[in-house]
Amino acid sequence: MAVEHHPLSALEAVFLDTETTGLDPAKVRILQIGAVILKHGMLLDSPVFERKINPGVPIPPETTRIHGIHAGMLKDAPSFQKISRQLADFCEDRVLIGHNIGFDLAVLQRECAMANVKPFWNHILDTRLLGEICYPRLSGFSLDKLAAYLNVSVDNRHDALADATLTARVFVAMIPALKEHGIRTLVEAETACRRLTAVLEDYNRAGWTEPVRPKAGPDSILGRIDAYPFRHRVSDVAAMPPIHVGPDTPFGEAVALMAEKGISSVFVSASAGGLVPPVGIVTERDVIRHVGRKGAAGLQDRVGEMASRPLMTVPKDAFVYRAIGRMEQHHIRHLGVVDEDGNMVGALSARDLLRLRSSDALALGDAVDSAASVPELATAWARMPKVAQRLVEEGITAREVAAVISREIGALTRRAAMDAEKQMLDAGRGAPPAPYATLILGSGGRGESLLVPDQDNATVFDGPADDEAVLGWFIEHGQRMNRILDDIGIPLCKGKVMAGNLSWNGSLPLWRERVRSWTETTSPEDLLSVDIFFDCRYVHGDAPLAQQLRQEALGMAEQARPMVKLLADQMANWSPPIGLFGRLQVENNRLDLKKGGLFPIVAASRCLALSHGIAHRATADRIAALREQKIGADQDLESMEKGLGFLMDLILDQQIHDISGGMKPGTHVDVSRLSRHQIAELKEVLASLKNVSTMVHDLLFSRGH
Repeated sequence: MAVEHHPLSALEAVFLDTETTGLDPAKVRILQIGAVILKHGMLLDSPVFERKINPGVPIPPETTRIHGIHAGMLKDAPSFQKISRQLADFCEDRVLIGHNIGFDLAVLQRECAMANVKPFWNHILDTRLLGEICYPRLSGFSLDKLAAYLNVSVDNRHDALADATLTARVFVAMIPALKEHGIRTLVEAETACRRLTAVLEDYNRAGWTEPVRPKAGPDSILGRIDAYPFRHRVSDVAAMPPIHVGPDTPFGEAVALMAEKGISSVFVSASAGGLVPPVGIVTERDVIRHVGRKGAAGLQDRVGEMASRPLMTVPKDAFVYRAIGRMEQHHIRHLGVVDEDGNMVGALSARDLLRLRSSDALALGDAVDSAASVPELATAWARMPKVAQRLVEEGITAREVAAVISREIGALTRRAAMDAEKQMLDAGRGAPPAPYATLILGSGGRGESLLVPDQDNATVFDGPADDEAVLGWFIEHGQRMNRILDDIGIPLCKGKVMAGNLSWNGSLPLWRERVRSWTETTSPEDLLSVDIFFDCRYVHGDAPLAQQLRQEALGMAEQARPMVKLLADQMANWSPPIGLFGRLQVENNRLDLKKGGLFPIVAASRCLALSHGIAHRATADRIAALREQKIGADQDLESMEKGLGFLMDLILDQQIHDISGGMKPGTHVDVSRLSRHQIAELKEVLASLKNVSTMVHDLLFSRGH
């Protein structure tokens, strides 16, 4: 059973708390970490984790008065870097739970970045969010208030270990109430926490890390990518042939062999040549533990005395999910691989299970984050078509692939903005003269970019509308950012919707005036700006500034009669590209499914969302919100939802095909490649959209627009 489906009452979790030098997660350092383990609903007395940490910076007296930790207590304490591996080993793959843990996560992420170590958590729960779900009428959801309400005793507050222990007890006490709310499993708890959008927005404004995993669906491939273990066999990923050593081999020689071969384990056999079935295994973890205990002298010990036994195996033709299940069941990271006759033919590690994926979306994200130059970023981005192809082969929908592509465009835009800042410094133009935020717009903002993206981005900064010097700095910064993105392989926007152009750069007051002019517009020329801007998504800089602009813009849009009328009118002339006798209207055997199919879906969902105060960006999310609020005919909305997925699937498939054939991809689909069934479904989808414009006009008329 996957961990997300574990019942909360049987969850294996680590409860963690930190004491820090202050409250600003962007500046503070950790002074103490405390963590305890909950297993099957029982709080374990041991092991526990408690470490004081020397932050390397002064401790403000006002924080010492809260937790009692002063510099003298930390004189001989280790740095975070020195205890980070111990903490990661303690947490392992358990669910991480804390109270207001978004703060702790933000601080830990910063410490990990400064120590050059990777974050060690995956599934996360926040007892503050769970408390609001269970007891919405409480006057507050602090740890003290929840403990008092649940009659949980409080001891030694503001000590990290004591607070972690208290959080665990509060969590256990909340489990019955969670069940009453229909929340029994981890995934149900995560889903419920995601619905507390107002609280999560507060976390973001405070600079905290959202304590929720992304939802599987349009914004994440986490749920679907798990098809991989059921479609590949162990022989696809295992290292073959296996490496053997004799039981009398010195530990140091085995370590040298592992380093030489670039492997994480060796089998220990009576015959070093592997002719006799191995009796055990020595892994890199065994090496670390043994040398850690005995030091250099341990390298002279014989591997036969240290080998882990018994050696677990898996058939080479087994599907990968069987190997994963065996590793999880026995809490191991290495397996022997055997053929039909039981002969050892390979070695499999947890690392090997990710090998094929290392060239996919996961590795693409790592490549973008770790790239040291524009050419390296361009090399990383060049992987995207292959990534898309692999994900489609895994059964991932085009909507999900588009979300991956859009997120990487956001990551690349963020990197380009940061690199542009550095260029400005190097050119003697100085640091940013005001806080600012970088936005991506259009399909990238909606999370719906496929394999033909161009740049749609903007800059908003905090300052007066008439400061030409400040505006000049940000225009130049935007131009540099646009050039960097173009060099990476994301082309300049032909419509010049880019931060390097004055129309898409400016102070918050200037943006207010722009949006007000758009919302009061009677000019069709401004509709492009509306279409692009209201799908904006923050990717870099001052998040609260970006959020403020978007919230104000949405408020103006909801009351904007002229703008909404024009948005509705632009759909009036659309009709499905189906001619006489039900034939598709094609040119050179191709049909533009962006203009001929996606346009009314995207435009209608945007128009209705803006006019009804729905803040979602993604088209699918907008449609889902309209259906939930019963805005519009459910049959029409269902047709839009179905059409969105189907049309995007066809477009992405064509783009992958064209790229593989050396052709420039677009949104025109070659109908001769479609099966009879696909042609019939395409006609049905397009015909079902003919009522969308009428539905929008009827709804707006009913609201007085």
